[in-house]
Amino acid sequence: MSKVVLDEEMLAKLNGLTQQLELYDRHGNLLGYCTPVDAHLHAVDLPGPDPFSDEQTAEALKTPDPGRPLADILADLRRRYP
Repeated sequence: MSKVVLDEEMLAKLNGLTQQLELYDRHGNLLGYCTPVDAHLHAVDLPGPDPFSDEQTAEALKTPDPGRPLADILADLRRRYP
């Protein structure tokens, strides 16, 4: 992805990037959308590294869990939430 650094003049034209906006060229053609990054998103703790090794993941994928039939799941839900 390319990176563009905005000077103060352009940032002012974009209203400080405080809300979503559409970008057009001088002919009125839509070029794209811009969604500003919310400050609170930077404060969210992201998950750490994968706790499983590549070998563990490969082994788990060899024998997938067949799960449960939908009829059994619906029956359990009907009993739980009549």
